[in-house]
Amino acid sequence: MARLAKLIKPDDDRDAIDFAIMAVLLRTEQTDFFSIIRALFHNLAADDLEAAPAVWNESEKYGVAETFWRAADFHFGYREAEPSLKNLLIRTLVTDFARGMSGESPTAFQHLLLPKTGAANVVVCMGQWRDSASSQSSYDALSSAVADLIKLGDQISDLELEDVCDVRTFLLVEKYIASRLRDRVIETADAIKVETIRDIAARRQNGYWANRKLASSAHALRAALSRVYDALISAAELFDLRNRYAEGFNYQTPKAFFEAYVGELYRFDQLYRHFCEAADFAEAQGWDILKALRDKVEDCYGNWYITNLALKWGQHLEGGLLKHWKIPDIDPQQKFFVRHVQPKLDESDDRRVFVIISDAFRYEAAQELTDHLNGRYRFTATLQSLLGVLPSYTALGMASLLPHKQLAYAENGSVLVDGQSTSGIVNRQKILESVKGVAVKADDFMAMKKLESREFIKPYRVVYIYHNQIDQTADTGNEEKTFNAVRTTIDELANLVSRIINNLNGNYIAVTADHGFLFQERPPTETDKNAIADKPAGTVISKKRYLIGRDLPEHDKAYHDSVAVTAGASCSTEFWVPKGANRFHFVGGSRFIHGGAMPQEIAVPLIKVVQVKGKSAEKTRIKHVGLSILGSNIKITTNRYKFKFIQTEAVSERVKPLTVKVAIYEGTEPITNVETISFDSTSPDMNEWRKEVWLMLASRSFSKKTPYQLILRDAETGVEEARMDVTIDLAFDNDF
Repeated sequence: MARLAKLIKPDDDRDAIDFAIMAVLLRTEQTDFFSIIRALFHNLAADDLEAAPAVWNESEKYGVAETFWRAADFHFGYREAEPSLKNLLIRTLVTDFARGMSGESPTAFQHLLLPKTGAANVVVCMGQWRDSASSQSSYDALSSAVADLIKLGDQISDLELEDVCDVRTFLLVEKYIASRLRDRVIETADAIKVETIRDIAARRQNGYWANRKLASSAHALRAALSRVYDALISAAELFDLRNRYAEGFNYQTPKAFFEAYVGELYRFDQLYRHFCEAADFAEAQGWDILKALRDKVEDCYGNWYITNLALKWGQHLEGGLLKHWKIPDIDPQQKFFVRHVQPKLDESDDRRVFVIISDAFRYEAAQELTDHLNGRYRFTATLQSLLGVLPSYTALGMASLLPHKQLAYAENGSVLVDGQSTSGIVNRQKILESVKGVAVKADDFMAMKKLESREFIKPYRVVYIYHNQIDQTADTGNEEKTFNAVRTTIDELANLVSRIINNLNGNYIAVTADHGFLFQERPPTETDKNAIADKPAGTVISKKRYLIGRDLPEHDKAYHDSVAVTAGASCSTEFWVPKGANRFHFVGGSRFIHGGAMPQEIAVPLIKVVQVKGKSAEKTRIKHVGLSILGSNIKITTNRYKFKFIQTEAVSERVKPLTVKVAIYEGTEPITNVETISFDSTSPDMNEWRKEVWLMLASRSFSKKTPYQLILRDAETGVEEARMDVTIDLAFDNDF
């Protein structure tokens, strides 16, 4: 009675008092019908819809159930001789489903639809139920139970994708949309309309079931569903890129080819990785939805891209590039220190340079890291490339990045810098002492406390930080985790750079690698092997992707040259690397490889990160994209109205996407469904900045003299982003 007294107002009528009683029984502070019905549904048991919840029995005990059914008739048009919560639940969900469709709902559902006069209220009420963080778990469970009960799968199997791509009601519809969109990507791969695929996928990710910002439940694995759409977008973009290069990679010079790779062709590798990451995440749930698409992606990447890339690049290798191993305007990796570290040290006596070397960090991943760093305040990152040494393996790559005058091989095949061994942190530390430098492992460096790390670097002008995640993971029996290791590397390097700038006041950081890599999730076949029957005399080191020795003979399945040419070494050591993307053998894993001359292996990234200070730092501030409501003096004359919006600029490194929730409000209460939209276009074309959303008014009386507001709020923070007054003046025929 004490709680009830707080909810009753002096002018409340009988029905209002009855709803206040129900609100007390349901332990909710809201006494409106929508809140009451959502709370009642929340108390239903998904595994036994026939069983009335205890709170319903209490409602009957206090004589308020009849008031509830009258309200259900008034608001929803629900009228039955023997009404029940189960029947009401079924009919509201089916009605919400039907109103979300663009065409007619299945014939089998027609008798379950509530009258048109109540359908708008159903849509608003169900939308608010889905939008309630405290009640989403019951919605997930109950909607799934109803989908089974009405045999939804049998009724939607013949529907077109566009018929249901705005339906939010059932998880099964979400899975159907994802399956049909996958089919479209597969069937139209050779003429893919990537914007259409991206638009549908983004709308679903902004919706309910595939929205990764909402918590997953046993009935809704939202993160996995969102990753399915990520995979579809990546596959569509991969096929679109392939279609744009249908004529192949016909570049006239090695320089043109190399610049094409670091300019755009690396996107093939990046999109393949993105697809595999997303597909692996989804398939971990035991889903087969992406299996057929994965086959097509593997065919595109492995059989088309890698094959054609190797063929055309190989022509340049054999046409003279291998014999002199120089590309105009591209610094060789062994000149890294003299051209990218020493000039910075020469600027002033107190200049300190940080060098981060991540083992097997290839160019496409570096491009992603660069974008990430440029999205941080006070950071400016630029990406360029070095021509990696050949063979492209750790010992030679790491040695080439150290300060040195002379690089050579010892008798046992180890790499020497100015006569000193380069193997391990201790030996690299000795070499760096000549330039007042220090070498440290990334894990050890990150484990230091702020003051400890400041004391550690104080005596040194050059700090080499060695990071090893990708090679350590993939080259030690876990090659199936290669792309997971790449993702971890991007995150760890970003945190490492942030620590240097924010904690150590570092103002110049070079992030690079010893080499890149090739990787495919599909295991290679015997056709990918350039088998060597016997190791030639003079072999010192023999690996699956390279062979090092002295006085090596020619071999028709291998490129043969000297490290004097490809690494500037002052010795006669020679090498073999297999042609194309092939392997000499499959021992010890064969999907993750490096050592050869493919662009993915020898296009070594170099990210230069600078701390921006003073007034210039303001230019690096991060903001969300702005948005505007299109139109003015909006007058709504029908209970369903399409609103149009536009973002005010393209999304970029420092202009982040914005996801908003939009609805029409009277005061603080929404009087329409609440929809989610993302403004995330990176296109320079303003036509692609536009977004549309349908809002449905609750079925109730509105006054054209009452101020109503269309409000857009940040979906994450709740901060209001835009507001506009709207007039509601419904035509009388909306009542019929």
